[in-house]
Amino acid sequence: MKIAISANSVNPESQFSSRFARCSYFLITDPAAEVWEELPNTAADAPGGAGAQVVQLLADHGVDVVISGRYGPTAFEALQAAGIEAYLAKSGTPRELVSQFQEGHLTAASGPTGEGFHGGGGRHGGRGHGRRW
Repeated sequence: MKIAISANSVNPESQFSSRFARCSYFLITDPAAEVWEELPNTAADAPGGAGAQVVQLLADHGVDVVISGRYGPTAFEALQAAGIEAYLAKSGTPRELVSQFQEGHLTAASGPTGEGFHGGGGRHGGRGHGRRW
């Protein structure tokens, strides 16, 4: 089983990113192998459709489960279509979140947990501003 955690650092000991489609990296692990793979999020600065692009990227890497803090409507629908399970986290490092998942302490997302956001930069306010256009 491959688990991907949204992150802004390639260090599995750093705080995870609560932003699914706009994080900088995904840290992917197979807990049985205890190996971490850093996957840059090539959709982080996409002008639109980042959620669907991220899901395709993760599906191409054989991811079965994702852990993040928020999932927009497009991303959540794409995850469902790809058969990738989505789990919610409030805080923790990727390493801690994998342990919490394995112990059954994380909640599965039952639907989108955030609004859809467009744009990663430029005249629409840039990353992290949470503006809806």
